[in-house]
Amino acid sequence: MKTVSLALVCGLTISGCINGVNAVAQVQAPVRGVPAVGPTSVADRSKALSKLFAEIWEDRLKHAPEYASYLGDKRYNDQLTDYSVQAVNASLERGRGFIERLSEIDTTGLTEQEQLSAKLMLRDLIDEQEGAKFKEWQMPVNQFGGFHTEMPRMVENLSFETVKDYDDYIARLKKIPTAFSQIMTNMQLGMDEGRMPPKYLLEKVLVQTQTLADQKPEESPFARPLKKFPATISAADQKRISGELMEAISTQVLPAYQRFAKFLKVAYIPAGRKDAGVWALPDGDAYYAYRIRQSTTLNKSAEEIHQIGLDEVKRNEAEMLAIVHKLGYPDLKSFRAALQANPKEHPASKEALLDAYKGYIAQMEPKLPGLFGTLPKAKVEVVAMPSYIEKDQAAAFYDQGSPDGKRPGRVDVNTYNFADRSMAPVEAVAYHEGVPGHHLQISIAQELTGLPEFRKQEYYTAYTEGWGLYSERLGKEIGFYQDPYSDYGRLENDTWRAIRLVVDTGVHAKHWTREQMVDFFREHSAIDETNIQAEVDRYIAWPGQALGYKMGQLKILELRQRAQTALGAKFDLKAFHDVVLDAGALPMDVLEQRVDAWIAAQKKVVG
Repeated sequence: MKTVSLALVCGLTISGCINGVNAVAQVQAPVRGVPAVGPTSVADRSKALSKLFAEIWEDRLKHAPEYASYLGDKRYNDQLTDYSVQAVNASLERGRGFIERLSEIDTTGLTEQEQLSAKLMLRDLIDEQEGAKFKEWQMPVNQFGGFHTEMPRMVENLSFETVKDYDDYIARLKKIPTAFSQIMTNMQLGMDEGRMPPKYLLEKVLVQTQTLADQKPEESPFARPLKKFPATISAADQKRISGELMEAISTQVLPAYQRFAKFLKVAYIPAGRKDAGVWALPDGDAYYAYRIRQSTTLNKSAEEIHQIGLDEVKRNEAEMLAIVHKLGYPDLKSFRAALQANPKEHPASKEALLDAYKGYIAQMEPKLPGLFGTLPKAKVEVVAMPSYIEKDQAAAFYDQGSPDGKRPGRVDVNTYNFADRSMAPVEAVAYHEGVPGHHLQISIAQELTGLPEFRKQEYYTAYTEGWGLYSERLGKEIGFYQDPYSDYGRLENDTWRAIRLVVDTGVHAKHWTREQMVDFFREHSAIDETNIQAEVDRYIAWPGQALGYKMGQLKILELRQRAQTALGAKFDLKAFHDVVLDAGALPMDVLEQRVDAWIAAQKKVVG
């Protein structure tokens, strides 16, 4: 899983609006061949398009300063996002203006990549307007993410090299009370309109918040920058910075967390909804249909996806049963019980778990040149997940590095309750989160040249997570998973993603209870109980997101098979991978068009 921090979604995609939602309903596609309102020559139109892309990108960074910092852009390091309703509406208004201006640029005659960039940008802008009516900004926190956990995590992504870096950070901390106040106002509006997360999930948010609020200032993650000063900062500056930073934590940050915790406990949690599925929200069915389209970028209904999930679970169980029989067990149930009871299949320590991830990534790296023509320069490291979020997080996630390469990509491993975790799926997860999965794909995208910045940072769940799941399978094709337990873990992982199709649609479209979700997991997997509980809560908190993994993987595999069938012996796996990766993240329907065009071009070459 690649984490998508709050900072990543608080620009154009934090959308929610009170006014003007239908203003662009008639805009459905990139403009080609329309009467020119602006520049008419190809060169002038190309220049105007590039200038508009740059303006939209700058707008995103300016209004999402945490995201700019995440990317290594320090211009707004002393700022926080304006989370007010007025700012949300202003963002949507700017978006409508960008749509109008983009629609005035005729892309006829421009390069293929320019036309694709215009199409993707317009799609993003329209998606924001469409999603506005569901007012996601009124439910901004859950146990899986939100301002309360993103702020301390942000410290990990900042570099502290100069006095200004520290002063900017102190200024930013002083703005935390205002941000919390704006967020609580938005949450109150959600309460008034019946847009509430499930009560039991909010109780987890309270635990997270209270844990951070109760820490001593010097032990808080916000104080981490004081642990090591650069040698270039004088002793006098160090003393001043330490005093001011500790004062900001003591008088601004921690009191703001205490106020937020009190708001949760006294006002917000009691109003939490009792039903797990988003069908219980106003316009809940329409919202879930929107989330399906957003996550999968495919035209599939909840019912279709549910059935695909059931079929994939059945197919994987047949393959797992073959492995289980070879290991001498009569059925999956008895093997799962033995796996759970076998101490050798559980990490002996947190360090042993981290070392396993490092080892699998290290063995994959020498194989990459044989699979990919384009390889990233960025490095990847394996680290333990922050303790204040690990209890409610997935087994691991990927946190991308900065585009300048100063901050490496990170595979964050969940070491909470390590002795209960199974080692069987670790090899597959390492390939998914590290290489050839998220780190390779995202780093390649960030290092692309000749594309506008938004293309290098584009994110579509089905593409990014679908590639991660495809990468797990790719390891099998090149001879890894020699340990049958690990190979079983690979299939278990794939089944896990298939189960998501069943239980996510089950709870949000078929009105399943949480207990039904847990029961389906237990019946069809050996996933440890710690992961089951966290995953089920994740799908409830983050409707539709988990659908992108399996749906994206299946589409990539479908396109690969299509290319192999069409090209026969001329099919080049390395070239196929480059076609998939070398344009950055794409919606799956656009990726399909790209692969089809490549197949047609290859046929001409080999024909």
